[in-house]
Amino acid sequence: MKPFKTPDAQETTMSQTPKDARAPAVDRRSFFKALGAGAAVAATPAMVTPAQAVDPGKDETKARYKESDHVKAFYRVNRY
Repeated sequence: MKPFKTPDAQETTMSQTPKDARAPAVDRRSFFKALGAGAAVAATPAMVTPAQAVDPGKDETKARYKESDHVKAFYRVNRY
């Protein structure tokens, strides 16, 4: 089926479209190369500093586990 033509219109098909009209400004391959390079640069830390140790204090280092009655019941039921 041929498209309807007017005297002023030209038939447009992909084979008749000029290459430079179809080509994007940045092709897919170079776009992903640039994206990968940008990700590599972003992943590299700007300034590397050594980690510093922090004293947690007494509240964080105290024993929190207590074998209460419900814990003992859990162990008994589940045969631990």
